[in-house]
Amino acid sequence: METRDLIFSSVMVVAAFVMVYTLVYNYSPKDPVIVVSSVVFVGMLAVLFLSMNERLKRIETDIKRKERSLRVSLQSVEEEVKEQVTNATSKIEEVRDEILLKRRYR
Repeated sequence: METRDLIFSSVMVVAAFVMVYTLVYNYSPKDPVIVVSSVVFVGMLAVLFLSMNERLKRIETDIKRKERSLRVSLQSVEEEVKEQVTNATSKIEEVRDEILLKRRYR
């Protein structure tokens, strides 16, 4: 995990403790339902954020991989087109030279 993720996770844990403490202190200090539900809620929220972060990283990696393969494909197509243009240009020059030579002999 990155440093940013660790900081966000620690802030989320501290916020969860503060929320649970406030709920327990304000409503009923001995009601375990409030404590458990608050902890589960904040824990699931944290897991949701972290899983979204991992999924976005995976999507970013896939996009980079596809971009790289597309770039390689474009380079190979570019090389093929250059080769074909070079061949066509040389053939056209040969034909032009033949035509010029035929005109000189006449």
